[in-house]
Amino acid sequence: MGKFIYGSPAISVEIDDRTLAHLKVVIVAKLRRGESFAFSWERSKESGSGHSSIWLNPAVPLDFEFSGKREPTLNRAWIDELVQVANTPAGLRILPEPPERSPHPI
Repeated sequence: MGKFIYGSPAISVEIDDRTLAHLKVVIVAKLRRGESFAFSWERSKESGSGHSSIWLNPAVPLDFEFSGKREPTLNRAWIDELVQVANTPAGLRILPEPPERSPHPI
């Protein structure tokens, strides 16, 4: 399990490395463009269940900590879905990973 760490004082959210790698691509791209947006996630039973949301802003400290040594391969279809949902008024949330698209023959 990796960690998404945001703000000061920091909040820390445990997210599996594969999901975190995909979220990182979307979050960094939006923040690099100077975009602020909401990010929501479901809390585990150990954390009291329910869900949480935060407002991500380019000026706030952010850290992605991965527990694994190797970087997960990225699923372009999942990134595209996460980008689409991040651009809605409700903001970014974790979606189930879709099947990877097969490459188109040339």
